[in-house]
Amino acid sequence: MRLLVDVGNTAIKAVLYNQGCYKPCELNALPWPQINDMVFACVGSTELLAPLIKLAEQHKVTVYEAKVSAKLENLKCAYEHFTNLGIDRWLALIAAYVELPKQHCIVVDAGTATTIDVLNSEGEHLGGWILPGLDLMTTSLTQNTQKVFDDGQTPFAAELGRNTPNGLKNGALVATVGAIEQAKRHLNNENSRLLFAGGYGKLLAEQFAESEFDSQLVFKGLNYWLELTLKQ
Repeated sequence: MRLLVDVGNTAIKAVLYNQGCYKPCELNALPWPQINDMVFACVGSTELLAPLIKLAEQHKVTVYEAKVSAKLENLKCAYEHFTNLGIDRWLALIAAYVELPKQHCIVVDAGTATTIDVLNSEGEHLGGWILPGLDLMTTSLTQNTQKVFDDGQTPFAAELGRNTPNGLKNGALVATVGAIEQAKRHLNNENSRLLFAGGYGKLLAEQFAESEFDSQLVFKGLNYWLELTLKQ
């Protein structure tokens, strides 16, 4: 059994991987005697991680930290300074590369920020964009303008707004959808798979006729990162 850990800015999320199954778990109730190794990615404070690593060491569990590299198997990072690419984006790309082999992919992770990355069928990461997430788009406007407001109840929808709250919310959504559509042009508008993750990933996936939402995408990337790394 493998423990997969994603360390964010304010919290840690964990999943147990065993025989092809990914199962979310609580950190205060881990079956340490059954865990063989632990893989983590950290974009937040290492202070949140330290107690967990200590427990792993006490139970003689091998610990690996996922890192971005210029190349992993045939997957190539677009960044010249590859260490500047966020590890969460790299892990999502790894998952797409393994699960959708030899296919053009657009990988979207929609959380506090929305990241859009383009991967061609040869495993070459062409690059991507970092946008404010949907909530960040709306709050930046309500906090920096006098007459734009949100009622806290209006949902996001891809319709023309008929009042200020849905004009605000819908504008954020269609701006993000437009960026994803623009990403297709970098694959010469050839057939591409749209793969979504993150808190708003399902909502964005619903805006496209053919798309996939995977809530475990980053955790799958963690697992594949270790498998591919150990093969090298």
